[in-house]
Amino acid sequence: MRPTDFVVSLALSAATLGLAACGSSNECPLGECPLTELHESDGAQASAWMAKYDQGPAKPIDAHPQERRLKNVRQLTFLGQNAECYFSFEGDQFIFQSTRADFVADQIFTMDLAAGSLRLVSTGLGKTTCGYFLPGAKRILYASTHLDSPIPPPPPDFQKYGYVWKFNAGFDIFSADPDGRRVERLTDAKGYDAECTVSNDGEWIVFTSMRDGDLDLYKMRVDGSDVMRLTHELGYDGGAFFTPDDRQIVYRGFTPTSPEDVTAYRDMMALGMWRPSPLELRLMDADGSNKRAFFSNGASNWAPFMLPDGKRVIFSSNLHDPSPKNRNFDLYLVNVDGTGLERITFDEHFDGFPMFSPDGKQLVWAANRHGAAPRDTNLFLADWVE
Repeated sequence: MRPTDFVVSLALSAATLGLAACGSSNECPLGECPLTELHESDGAQASAWMAKYDQGPAKPIDAHPQERRLKNVRQLTFLGQNAECYFSFEGDQFIFQSTRADFVADQIFTMDLAAGSLRLVSTGLGKTTCGYFLPGAKRILYASTHLDSPIPPPPPDFQKYGYVWKFNAGFDIFSADPDGRRVERLTDAKGYDAECTVSNDGEWIVFTSMRDGDLDLYKMRVDGSDVMRLTHELGYDGGAFFTPDDRQIVYRGFTPTSPEDVTAYRDMMALGMWRPSPLELRLMDADGSNKRAFFSNGASNWAPFMLPDGKRVIFSSNLHDPSPKNRNFDLYLVNVDGTGLERITFDEHFDGFPMFSPDGKQLVWAANRHGAAPRDTNLFLADWVE
């Protein structure tokens, strides 16, 4: 049986069982997830199935002459769509989402930093996003729609709505062993739950949810307990990370102010979508207090990640050309007081989702540069130059 036949067969079985009616149960109605069935297949067959995802070690590429902060640039992936690549807390692995080979929507993979070998760690059903390691790499997190439906949700109609972000209500957050086994559902509230990251002490998950009717930030224990709402203002709050000392949370935010903006925002929320508007970079204490915007310029500033020094934030922005039609985002650096803005990348295509290694010596990000096909998004790793 081809991998595609295997996945489709399981998807149809899941639909027959009424997977969307899972309710609050942490157990998948299918029993063992498709990934576990793959693990338990014949060793040679399983190895052959996974081998097509392996792509060998990273390959060096020529550095952009203006990107003085980056040296020894390596390309980590070479086909399809790859994004949201995050280091393990130990700095020896990556976790990321990818649409490749037989998959028609993103699934979660891990990559060994030294060897470049890939491992599929999500179920292969539905659509996934926002993978993250827990400290010690004992468990992983990701958001997925596979319990809502084994069939991936359709993308938004860009012809009708223009460039929009879709917040599928079927997304919930799951944890699993590093090989993808023992999947446990952590959220079961109605509406979108995703954009999950973990505190450095391994105690808390911060995430975005629409459970109360708006896109707000929440945190919960790593077992899904003690859920606490952190933001309450109308508008989108998301893409959050804990600061290195876990005392604060850095995130992106948009708050509509005019009556026209409020109406437009509510209309799009009713469709489960948002048209990217000017986004601020914000900080708040880990309990949700002392919120403040530290960088706001009328552009879409997003994907903020604080450097290990706790004094600077790297992020993606179109501030060099904030036109809504412009998809050329670049990476920038700024101090947490909003000063010292510095442009990091200068490629004419998209650069986003930056993250530093735990020691601050390497930067990983996603970009459209060096793609095998137009708008391919691949992952890149560089040594950081102070």
